Amino acid sequence: MFLIYILRNDLRLADNPIFHTILTRAKPFSHVLPIVILPPSRIEVSGLATDKSPYPDARSRLGNFWRCGPHRVKFLSEAIFDVRASLRAMGSDLVIRVGPLEVVVDHLLQSDAFKGKPGAVWMTRDWATEEMAEERRIRNVVHAQGSEIEWTVWDGEDTLIHDDDLPVRPSELPGVFTSFRKSVEPLREHVRQPLSLPPSVRLPPLPDSIPGQVPPFTIPDSLPELISALQKPLSPVEPVPGHTAHPFTGGESHARKRVLHLLSSGAMSRYKDTRNGLLGEDFSTKLSGYLALGCITARQINELVVAFEDGTMPSASSAVGYGNGENKGTSAVRFELLWRDYMRLCMRKYGASLFSVYGFRGHQQGRPKQTNTQWKSPSADMETAKNMRELALTGYTSNRARQNCASFLATWLGIDWRLGAEWYESMLVDYDVASNWGNWQYVAGVGNDPRGSEDGKARRFNPVKQSWDYDKKGEYVRAWVEEISEVDDVDAVFQPWKLLQARRSSKQKESLQDLLMVKDPLVKIHYEKRK
Repeated sequence: MFLIYILRNDLRLADNPIFHTILTRAKPFSHVLPIVILPPSRIEVSGLATDKSPYPDARSRLGNFWRCGPHRVKFLSEAIFDVRASLRAMGSDLVIRVGPLEVVVDHLLQSDAFKGKPGAVWMTRDWATEEMAEERRIRNVVHAQGSEIEWTVWDGEDTLIHDDDLPVRPSELPGVFTSFRKSVEPLREHVRQPLSLPPSVRLPPLPDSIPGQVPPFTIPDSLPELISALQKPLSPVEPVPGHTAHPFTGGESHARKRVLHLLSSGAMSRYKDTRNGLLGEDFSTKLSGYLALGCITARQINELVVAFEDGTMPSASSAVGYGNGENKGTSAVRFELLWRDYMRLCMRKYGASLFSVYGFRGHQQGRPKQTNTQWKSPSADMETAKNMRELALTGYTSNRARQNCASFLATWLGIDWRLGAEWYESMLVDYDVASNWGNWQYVAGVGNDPRGSEDGKARRFNPVKQSWDYDKKGEYVRAWVEEISEVDDVDAVFQPWKLLQARRSSKQKESLQDLLMVKDPLVKIHYEKRK
């Protein structure tokens, strides 16, 4: 009996319910085919084609942005090849194909290698609407083969709190995060152990004959070739600057190393104090990209954190907080993992409303009037320039920067918040459907924000004040907006249009007066720092 396992956002072996079952079931499969399928509706695959691609460009609905930008396709490719290396070490492999998932599965089941033979098709569940529709189409293809093919969709085990341990069903999820959080406290005691892999085992072999990729696509043999092909239609791809806050490599092995580094360096114990940082690698965990692709699970992270807190991780024995139980840093990391759970549960509760302009709350003070994308310009305004440049060049900005930029776009410029969400989907290396769209709703005032008013009006951050609070010396701005890097007055760094005021030096005026952010910013925000 064969098994086809379709991997999506579960690119790992450990704490993987399907690999765990394959290796522990009483009646083993004769052959197992792990396969990753690149969907042309979400990933631009024309760079893998030897002729014109038969599929439309993988662009967003409103802004016509690439749905998966250059940084994420690189991180995804690295994650795919990392799990492939692990599978090869266990006597298996990972097959890569291109096409709508149901079409590729149908092609496999109709081939001589599988047709008329007993087998199974398994995958884990993803609750996003597109992925759920994808799942239904695959189910229909499998059921069309008759009763000889078993169809199973597994719980992906991708949340911190297991479904069976939730105090309410997702449909009854409280509209306020704090209420949900209190229902699962103390959080450290509510998290299950991750699934383990039996030691020193080998997976069943691949089927003897596997149908190849359908033309006009070809699958590269090496990681650099795959990255190059997927990035090709997305060009130009700028080199990542050395001061990026996210220089990390995708993949399960790298995810685990990252967690161990955070613990042994003391960075996780300091997380509560540093999480609003803007520059550097360790002010935040940078685990979101690994979580989004399923390279690691929240429960695996928790297990390692518990070992650190309990003093059973010798490699971190010299780190601050080791063996002293939960500290404010490790507690804050669990808090963020639970917020991630909450966003995923909101996605399950509200479904397609996640993508509605009216949001979870179902109403808003009129539709946003602005649908232009001038804000994407790297020079249009200081508030967008610093964040959009870092995002475009590295695929990453901090949580604080994301909130500030989203608030500026949605509440100061009045753009349709979904454009911002689409742009983040395109550019973020750590894009996650629920977290991205749920947090954009939250900031735009149409999501689960208890401080938003009943008429849908959002809270509004003052971005200049935020700069003074979290970038006191203007180091973040100067790092990404080189034109302003020589300006000494921090107030003018945050509000460049003030350079045209009479008291500024004529030299600075001459060199900067033609910049859009100086002469004609998208909006002038007047703010004076208290002395």
